[in-house]
Amino acid sequence: MIKLVASDLDGTLLLNGAQSLPEELFPLIKKLKELGILFVAASGRQYANMKRLFEPVADEMAFISENGGLAVQNEKVLYQDSFPPALVKELVEAIYDRKGAEFTCSTKDFYYIRPKTAHYRDLMLNVVKNNCRDIESFDEIKEPCMKVAVYERGGIQEESIRYWRERFGDKCTVVTSGFAWVDFVPFETNKARGLKEYQKRFGIKPEECVVFGDEYNDIAMLESVPYSFAMAHAKPGVKRAAAYQTERVELILEKLIRAGGNMEEVLRECIQKKA
Repeated sequence: MIKLVASDLDGTLLLNGAQSLPEELFPLIKKLKELGILFVAASGRQYANMKRLFEPVADEMAFISENGGLAVQNEKVLYQDSFPPALVKELVEAIYDRKGAEFTCSTKDFYYIRPKTAHYRDLMLNVVKNNCRDIESFDEIKEPCMKVAVYERGGIQEESIRYWRERFGDKCTVVTSGFAWVDFVPFETNKARGLKEYQKRFGIKPEECVVFGDEYNDIAMLESVPYSFAMAHAKPGVKRAAAYQTERVELILEKLIRAGGNMEEVLRECIQKKA
């Protein structure tokens, strides 16, 4: 029987650039809890932003934020990763110096930003609605940082991915995180680590978990459990990492609830295992 469901947000629960969750998700999370199934939101987003998105049910679920850099349930921090300060400064200076690139530097409660354009400031503050601290000097970065990200307005191109991996791939994990973002996280940080913390905390086995994702930053999580779903629009490498595919997370959650948490019954009903 399933005891934990974990899902990515952007491109998975948040489709087509949406910045608010579908209303039908919240009663599903409540029903999962009634069945004894913990719902975990697992994202590259900041915790404060995720908590706002899930406000109607935030106290009935758990969070993995910053691509696994922080795990929080009911305001209790399970763990928080961080970069060495020297590497943080090297990363943000490199991003700031690159034409067309903007950065975020993630702390537990806010992002450090130094916008070069009005578009980026508006995106962070008014569109995505992150908690941000605007700085004028990199010396103002004092809080422990668990993730640095680069944003490119036109979308991350293969050339950019190669550039960042060649420059920092020997110092940290460099992974795409949606259409316009590349994330830099410590080598040991990923969403699977957060998942394992919840498994350990509640005595849950990998075979008692279902996970959903669509991007390369979801691969470690997808590969960590047998019941893993890639979104139908996911990149080929992400699909290869998952056992199954789906058009929408909510469809699987509805079937799981009807099946009382029996995932094999869900699979017998409607899911064809990929070749």
